[in-house]
Amino acid sequence: MDKNHALDAFAALSQSTRLDVFRLLIKAGDAGMSAGDIGDTLGVRQNTMSANLGVLARAGLIRSEREGRSIRYFADMDGMRGLLAFLMEDCCGGRPELCQPVIDELACAC
Repeated sequence: MDKNHALDAFAALSQSTRLDVFRLLIKAGDAGMSAGDIGDTLGVRQNTMSANLGVLARAGLIRSEREGRSIRYFADMDGMRGLLAFLMEDCCGGRPELCQPVIDELACAC
């Protein structure tokens, strides 16, 4: 991930509702969620939710799949991994043992 793409992702996540949506979709995992369910869960109106989903999608943090007349949204794990890798790219200074506790903390225990 380059710096500009990382800045787009940070900008998308710097708004409270969008951060809540992204975290909710991470929790939803492979099942994803419909826009209506996301809005209902977070108490956000449809037009506001649509705009926020668009920002997250353009930043590469979520993806969508059409299911008939509705759209299901998912956290884009490749986008999240790219952002995390960008943040940690230079953190170890040639000493990977310094980053291992952070990596262990991030690893899914599912």
